[in-house]
Amino acid sequence: MNREQIEKAIRESGMRITRQRMLIADVIADNDGASCKDICCIVRSKDPSVGVATVYRMIKALEDVGLVERVDMIKHISNCVEDC
Repeated sequence: MNREQIEKAIRESGMRITRQRMLIADVIADNDGASCKDICCIVRSKDPSVGVATVYRMIKALEDVGLVERVDMIKHISNCVEDC
């Protein structure tokens, strides 16, 4: 996924395009597979004024429109162990 896809999804979902949302979009696009916590840390290192809740709401919004998928690592690890 890239920034343009994220920006399009934000617009189509009716959300406003803000500087903070685009910063989060850039971090997500540049860090494929990063955890929510990692995304939050990277975003806040670039702009400490971005709140943790803002990052998590943006991730949830992108999940709702199908651009990102949240993976439950506990279930993922359990499935891997069961498959072995």
